[in-house]
Parts: sequence; C-alpha cells; structure tokens
Amino acid sequence: MLGSLFLGILVAFLVAMAVLIPLAQPPEKDVQQLFLFMATTGGVTVFLSYLLYRSGVIQHFRSLRNLLLAIIVFTVALVFVNVWFVAQLMFISSHDLILTTALLVFAGIVSVLSVYLFASTLTDRINELGRAAKQLASGQLTIRLPIFGNDELARLTQAFNQMADSLQMIDEEKKRLDQTRRDLIAWVSHDLRTPLAAIRVMNEAIIDGVASDPQTIARYIQTSQREVENLSRLIDDLFELAQLDAGHLKLGYQATSLRDLISDTLGSMKAQAAAKQIAITGQVDDGVDMIAIAPDKIQRVLYNLLDNALRHTPPAGQITLLARQQQAEIWVKVHNTGSVIAARDVPHIFERFYQGEPSRTASGDNRRGAGLGLAIARGFVEAHQGRIWVENQEGDGTTFTFTLPLKPPLN
Repeated sequence: MLGSLFLGILVAFLVAMAVLIPLAQPPEKDVQQLFLFMATTGGVTVFLSYLLYRSGVIQHFRSLRNLLLAIIVFTVALVFVNVWFVAQLMFISSHDLILTTALLVFAGIVSVLSVYLFASTLTDRINELGRAAKQLASGQLTIRLPIFGNDELARLTQAFNQMADSLQMIDEEKKRLDQTRRDLIAWVSHDLRTPLAAIRVMNEAIIDGVASDPQTIARYIQTSQREVENLSRLIDDLFELAQLDAGHLKLGYQATSLRDLISDTLGSMKAQAAAKQIAITGQVDDGVDMIAIAPDKIQRVLYNLLDNALRHTPPAGQITLLARQQQAEIWVKVHNTGSVIAARDVPHIFERFYQGEPSRTASGDNRRGAGLGLAIARGFVEAHQGRIWVENQEGDGTTFTFTLPLKPPLN
C-alpha cells in the first residue's frame, strides 16, 4: 500500500515536469529545487494519509455523508498545504503569497461545496436502498427500486431487485405448499375416514350378527373389498406423489414395446368399460414399437388417463387410444366422447386434489377420487422429459395427449 502511494507521487511529479519544462523552460537549478520541494511535501502527505488509513479513523464515522465530507475537506486541505508550502519556498513576494492563499481558500471552499453536492446523490441512493431493505425485511416483498446509471450502486440495486424477486417467488411457493398441505390434511381426514368407517360398520354388523343372511354378508364383504382397493390406490398415489415432490423418483429405463404396453393396459380396462357399456379401442401406428422408457411409470400414465376417461364417459360412449410417431417424439392420445371440461377448469386440471366440475362425471359412477391421478400422470411424463396437455370441444369430447422422446434424456 505504502509503495503504491509513493509510486503515485513519482508519476505525479513526472506529469508536472512534462507540463512545466516545455512551457516555462526553467533553469536546471529551479527544476532541482522544485523536485526537492515536491518530494518533501509529497512524502509528508503520503505518510500522513497512510497513518490515517492505518489508524482506522474512517471506521468511526456513523454517517456516509459526513465521511465523504471529511474526505473532501482533507483532500482540499492537502492541496492547499502543498501549494502554499511550495509557493512560500519559491520565495514569491508576500503580496503574491497572500493572493495565492486567498485564491486557494476560495477554490477550496467552492470545491468542497461542489463535490459535497455531487456526493449527496450517492448517499441519497444508498439511503433509498437502505429504506427498501428495511421494507423488504418487514415483509413488503413487492418493493422494487428504479435503476439509474451503470455504476456499482446501479448493479447493487439490480441485485437487490433480483433478490426481492427471488424472495417473492419463494414466498408464493411457500404459500402454495402450505395450501397444498392444508388440502391434503383436509382430504385425508375425509377420504381415509370414510372408507375405514364403512369397513368398520359392515364388519361390526357381521360380527354382531346384525347381518346374518348370506346375501347381505356377501354384499358387505364385496363392499369392504372395494373400500380396501380404494385405500390401496390412495396410498399408492400419495407415495408416488411424495417421490415426485422430493425429486427421488427413479426411472428404470428399459427398451419397451409401447404396442404391448398399450395392449396390456387396454386389456385390463375392458371389463370395466364393458360394465358401463363403453367401447374402448386402441390404435398404434406401425412405426411405434420399441422405445426406452420406464414401463411401470408409463403404464401408470396410461391407466390414469383411461381411468379418468371411463369416469367421465357416459354409457354408450367411446374411448379411443392412439399412438403415433411425430418427428423425434411419440404422441399418445386418449380421447373420450360425451363430456368436456369446463374452460375454467382446464388450467387447473393437472393440479393435485383438483377434481373440477362434479357434473362432468358420468352418472352412476360413485367411485371416489383424490384428484391425484392426472397430477401423477403429469409428473411421470415430465420426468421422461415429455409434455402433457388436454384439449376438448363441445360435441366432440375430450382428448388428453402426452409425448415421449424417442431417445431417453441424459442424466
């Protein structure tokens, strides 16, 4: 640090000589004296400045405005002392010395006022940033500051705005997660309690002998079995959703025949479709066959979409599953007739616990749903780096489409 200051004094002397010698052409003796005077005053100035720097006087100021004022006054004082000392040693007349002193005092005061005014713009911006930081700390996450210029304060203001944006996004995400947690607790308290209460009542009726005839007992057992299946599906949904949220979902990619996977899924749904008098068909283009996917996850996507279509297709309706290759992707469409999704529900259809308009459900379908099937389908598709969306048109029905890349993503 000290060496750098002395190097700066040397550079200042060389610049002064480069101006003085060509213009004034002083004798060599005067140049030597001038060098001696400048070296003396410059050395003393550097030494005093270094002592102030090492003593940490600057750290005792409680106001940046006062600190800037002190720096300005100190700078002007150094200029005044250096010029006055050199002028005195150069043996100028007392009249000229007094005049020089007066001019130095005047120039120093004007310089202090001017520089202090300019410095106030910096302190005002810093104070504004400090007030905004306090507002942000108090919870006003919408606070933003205008950015002026391209200096360090402008970049600091930009960083502050970016921090405020991040905090606002985190706060909104926290509120969304809190709402999701409340929805989960409210739903679980209802849809877990309901099947368990039904199973308990029917089991107690059989144990206590209230239900004694074989037909009633058989009906109670079948109903209990359905409730157990509902609970099992619910637990599976919650487990898979937890994996998606935690980012711990592991995809076991395998070379899989998508044609066979679709055929197996359709076969498992045909009995359920026949019971509701719904025709369910599938069509796979010739070019669609082996693809690297996690077969269990994609089969779950197919099952969830077909199950959703069955729930919302009226009797005598039709469900069609189509798979075709389009450029570097496989497109899979599940179309059902007879019902459409309300426009207000479309943006939320893949959100968890969202079940949309109850009237869309086909009459006679009393199965309970948690509103997790489509959310899980979206999670599995996106984990494969695919896309999923829904389209519907009055009189034509509803179509869910998802895509899968022909090549698995690089992990």
